[in-house]
Amino acid sequence: MLTVRKTNSVLGAEILGVDLSRPIDGATAAEIDRLWLEHEVIFFRDQKLSPEDHIRFSEQLGPVEVHVRTDCCRPGYPKVFIVSNIFENGKPIGAGDAGTIWHSDGCCYDKPSRGSLLYARQVPMKDGVVLGDTMFSSMTRAYEALPSDMQRKLAGLKAVNSYVKGYSRPRKTGPIPPLTEAQKSKVPDLEIPVVRKHPFTGKPCLFVNEGYTTRITGVSEAESKELLDYLFQHVTRPEFIYRHQWHEGDLLVWDNCATQHCAILDYPPLLRRMERTTITGIASVKDGEYRVAQAA
Repeated sequence: MLTVRKTNSVLGAEILGVDLSRPIDGATAAEIDRLWLEHEVIFFRDQKLSPEDHIRFSEQLGPVEVHVRTDCCRPGYPKVFIVSNIFENGKPIGAGDAGTIWHSDGCCYDKPSRGSLLYARQVPMKDGVVLGDTMFSSMTRAYEALPSDMQRKLAGLKAVNSYVKGYSRPRKTGPIPPLTEAQKSKVPDLEIPVVRKHPFTGKPCLFVNEGYTTRITGVSEAESKELLDYLFQHVTRPEFIYRHQWHEGDLLVWDNCATQHCAILDYPPLLRRMERTTITGIASVKDGEYRVAQAA
C-alpha cells in the first residue's frame, strides 16, 4: 500500500511503499499518476534502478521522449538523458550545467513535455552536507496569487519560447558544443500562451520561464520586458517553492506544466550524476491554442 508524506511546501510529496525496480500493476501506476497530478512533484527514496527499470516505470506514465541532444543520452539508452559534470576519456558524459536557470522541460515543443523523472545516481557531499539541490515552483499557485488585474492583462497574451536562444545563453561552466543545424531544425521557436490550461486538471498555469521565453508578442518591446521581468520574479517567491535535497537513489517526478524548476550549481568541482527520462505531452499548440488530444 502506498503511503504519502507531504512536504512543508505548497507542492511536493514523498511516496513510500513501492519498489520501482520491480514491475508495478496498473492500479498502482494509476494511483501514482493521480498523486503526481495532485502534488505536482512526487519522489521515491532509496530506489535501486537499472536504466531498464527507469524507462519501464516512466512508460507507465506515458510515452518517453528522445532528447534533441542525443550526445548527452546514455549509450545504448536514447530515452535516458544524463545530467552530469563527469568527464570520461576527455569528454563530458552529459549536460554539465543543465537546468541552472528557471525553466520547464520541453516548453519549446509543439507538444510540451508532460513531465520528467530524474534519478540520482551520484550526489555530491561536502562536510556531511548534500549539495546540488533542485528547486521547484508551482505555476498553479503562482497564477492564483497574481492580482486580478494582472490575470486579466495576461489573458489571451502569447509569448515566444526559443530552445536555441536558451541553449546559447552564457554558461556558468564555460562554453558547450553548439547545436547542429539538424538539431536546431527539430526545435524551432514556438509561440505559446502566457497562461496555459493544464491538459489534465484544467487549472490555469503560468507558462513563461526565464530559461527559454524571449518575448511577449503583440505588445511593445518595453512592455514585454516589463511583464516578463515581473513574472520571472513573481514565480520565484518562496511561498511557491519546494527545494529538494537529493539522496542517492531518489527518483523524483515533476509536472512540466504545473511547475518550473531550477538546479543549484553549488557543488563543482565535486561530481554529480543524474539520469532523466521525459514524458511526451498530449496537448498540441496550433494557432497559439493548446488543445487536449483525445485518447486513442
